[in-house]
Amino acid sequence: MRFVIQRVSESEVKVDGETLGKIGKGFMVLIGVSNSDTKEIADRMIKKMLGLRIFEDEQGKTNLSLDTVGGSLLLISQFTLYANCKKGNRPSFIEAGAPDMAEEMYEYIIAKCKEQVPTVERGRFGADMKVSLVNDGPFTIILDSETL
Repeated sequence: MRFVIQRVSESEVKVDGETLGKIGKGFMVLIGVSNSDTKEIADRMIKKMLGLRIFEDEQGKTNLSLDTVGGSLLLISQFTLYANCKKGNRPSFIEAGAPDMAEEMYEYIIAKCKEQVPTVERGRFGADMKVSLVNDGPFTIILDSETL
């Protein structure tokens, strides 16, 4: 499982011109699922993500977590995080999770985050989404379950 976490001052996701999710200060997270991922792996990833202290304190040090600053989450599914570009110029996506399984994991992640974060917004699994954000920093963290 892979999370690309961007610390944002604002972020929004639209499908066909309709806003599905919009947040202010918080994390916009791109979520990639592989076939080998489990709920236990998702739980580990969520715990790590929500514990990240990457917001600045009064001294300008990245020392505050999402809950400390009252931040929100915008969670977006993105199978292309499992693009394999080793051969040729056209990426292969065979390492990405099968759609039914990946959608189930995405819904699980959303539900678990809602248990801990007051504002959790989302995209639409499998849709052609338009994501906009203002990356605050810029600050981007990549979590990969294979390296946690």
